[in-house]
Amino acid sequence: MTQPTPNPREPQHPLLRAALTAAARGWPVFPLRPGNKQPALHGEEQCPLTGPCEGGHVKWEQRATTDRAAIVRCWTHKPYNVGIATGPAGLLVVDLDRPKPNSKSDAPDGATTFEALCERAGQAVTTTYRVRTPSGGQHLYFTAPAGLRLGNTAGRLGPLIDTRAHGGYVVAPGSTTRDGAYEVIDPAPVAELPAWVPALLEPPKPATKVVPLRLPAVSGTLAANAALERECAVVRAAPEGEGNNTLNRCAFKVGRFVAWGDIPRHEVEQAFQAAGEARGLTAAECRATIRSALDSSARTVRARETA
Repeated sequence: MTQPTPNPREPQHPLLRAALTAAARGWPVFPLRPGNKQPALHGEEQCPLTGPCEGGHVKWEQRATTDRAAIVRCWTHKPYNVGIATGPAGLLVVDLDRPKPNSKSDAPDGATTFEALCERAGQAVTTTYRVRTPSGGQHLYFTAPAGLRLGNTAGRLGPLIDTRAHGGYVVAPGSTTRDGAYEVIDPAPVAELPAWVPALLEPPKPATKVVPLRLPAVSGTLAANAALERECAVVRAAPEGEGNNTLNRCAFKVGRFVAWGDIPRHEVEQAFQAAGEARGLTAAECRATIRSALDSSARTVRARETA
């Protein structure tokens, strides 16, 4: 889409340009607090029930706009950061995060996990509009599937991968925080969401009756077998919403026995696959998480005599 033509009579603050650029793509925008990621609009508790809210409180998603005059008035008033309302924009944005600097998690970054998911689906990572975040993560922009209303998710695709769609927003490129700027690193046209993704984003099905799980027969050492059985039990008992992170952590622990040659890798993969699916994870996210965890464990494992 062509970019907006600058009007020399309008103040062209970089954040105003960022807001106009997003709006020119058909993406409704709304103000975020300067230097922040929080909406700058009042909440329901503080709503004066006047102006746009005269008939009742209007949330940021409904107030997001592509109206050029309204955007100029807003961003001339104050250097707000720019939020893009992903639902009204027809977008689904995949947020690939990085571990926090002080994190003790063994999980790989979101980009690595997403690459593994794409490989499992038999596809390369789709070329699309891509933004680097101040933390070093990435936002991958996709057009949301027609006729399918997807909401926000956190970790459903894998550790350090969130998605933003209906009910969500992303910070537009050109915005800044104390950690840095949101910058476009690939201006490619926004691609359609890969067909294999929506099934992984659907809410989990209601829990079914739990039946005893029989692990596949394994041929490892006693210590390796005991560790595998123990960690698989931890995966099956993981709290709601923590299944994927728990699977990653437990598989990483057992990975040292694979690296030492105490137990075949394919047997560990089969056992954790069964445990993850029993917990309610999809087959695809189990495969990607297990593979990533075992690979990471193999790269970082210490020699047996020092472990």
